[in-house]
Amino acid sequence: MGKVQMYRLVSLVLAAIALIAIVESLVGVLGFEPLALVATLATVLVACVVANRVMALLFRVRPHTESSIITGLLLFFLFFPTTDGQELLTVALVAAIAVASKYVLAWRGRHIFNPAAIGAVIITLTGLNASVWWVGTPVLLPAVAIGALLVLYRTRQLPMGLTFIVLATVVVTIVQSSFGLALPDALVYALGSTPLVFLAGFMLSEPLTLPPRLWQRLALAGIVALLFSIPFSVGPLYSSPELALVVGNLLAFLVGQRRGLSLSFERATKLTPSTTEFVFSSKRPVSFRAGQYIELSIPHPGADSSGTRRVFSIASAPSNPHEVRVGVRMGESPSSFKRALASLKPSQSVRANLVAGDFLLPGDASKPVLLVAGGIGITPFISQLEHDAAAGVSRDLVLVYAIRAHEEFAYSEALQRLGVRVVLIAPREPDSLTDSWTYAGSGRLTGELIEEQVPDVRERIAFVSGPPRLVGAVRTALRRLKVRRIVTDAFSGY
Repeated sequence: MGKVQMYRLVSLVLAAIALIAIVESLVGVLGFEPLALVATLATVLVACVVANRVMALLFRVRPHTESSIITGLLLFFLFFPTTDGQELLTVALVAAIAVASKYVLAWRGRHIFNPAAIGAVIITLTGLNASVWWVGTPVLLPAVAIGALLVLYRTRQLPMGLTFIVLATVVVTIVQSSFGLALPDALVYALGSTPLVFLAGFMLSEPLTLPPRLWQRLALAGIVALLFSIPFSVGPLYSSPELALVVGNLLAFLVGQRRGLSLSFERATKLTPSTTEFVFSSKRPVSFRAGQYIELSIPHPGADSSGTRRVFSIASAPSNPHEVRVGVRMGESPSSFKRALASLKPSQSVRANLVAGDFLLPGDASKPVLLVAGGIGITPFISQLEHDAAAGVSRDLVLVYAIRAHEEFAYSEALQRLGVRVVLIAPREPDSLTDSWTYAGSGRLTGELIEEQVPDVRERIAFVSGPPRLVGAVRTALRRLKVRRIVTDAFSGY
């Protein structure tokens, strides 16, 4: 799944569910006319794309077409399918409002609300239309559930999504039971006749409207679940899925990064034959913690499935908040995004949409730590090690680093300067090893090798970063060694 960019996956899954809905209507399973579904779908898609182009011209930015398509697909499932011309006009209006919200209801370049949700709230307040969330129907639940699982897994939001689904299901079941519905029927109603699974998988999970830390996201999921499940009304506002999400978006904005970032490209430096470090500067200080990641946006023509936005671990330290460095493996056949990244000119502006992540070393520096990196997975560790050095923090720390070729030893000079104890796994021994480095051979990175080189591994907190396959294998090996706490940071698709 890492080969499919996140936004592309969401649009493909939503399109598949829309197609399933049309097929179900053709065979009489779904209670809407096929023509009404097609007309509504075409209306919201065209309206979103056109509105996005218009707003991009007004604000002098390059339009992100795939984002507007996702907004249109979401709105398709929220409003009653129709062929009535006047009703289609109101659907087109809500689509335009939703897209405009990304530009107008924004703070320093960062939109605050989920576009589809805020569009639904605004159009409901006008009385011109109202959302019905017809996607919450038993016949679509299997497709929605599978699609939501794929999206939550790919975006690493499964804990948050499951928290929302479980809590919302429990509370809706309790509420419906209090209204006299039998418990089994109330449970079926919660899962099959409300859009809670759809909301969790495709709207609550939108990265740009989430807080940066996992515990904050879990808390947000709980708050939105309660607002979603418990009936209430405040003046003209009444409980609805979109209002619950909009309130959650506002809370996330208050605790998260409150503005988009404009970075200026400075230079690119070859780390190894296959990896490059890209350095950016920022007039405003970039607030991040060592080990977190940043999402860069580089619109470019001919974008492939990698899209125009990518996530990279930050290699620089927070002690220099005006500089952001990322290490990137370019490979023999780089994606269109990487080619666009490599073609940047000095002083060219690049957009950074968010900074987030929980791959953070313990606040208590007395706890011994094991770092395990594969290839360019070394980047978050460089940030952490540089940060500790700048702060004068000393840890009992050992780094196990696996590379595919001896010349692929990224950041070797930084590791030598920082005096880090390194256990290196490479096809052959480097020409020179410092006193704190150990060559552990050319074999696979196994639990036995880690235990041999780090005998007290069970007493350490383990942090693992690298390609998903390596991270999964090392995590399994460490669990077999009875390592009590393992924190992983698998990167996908770049």
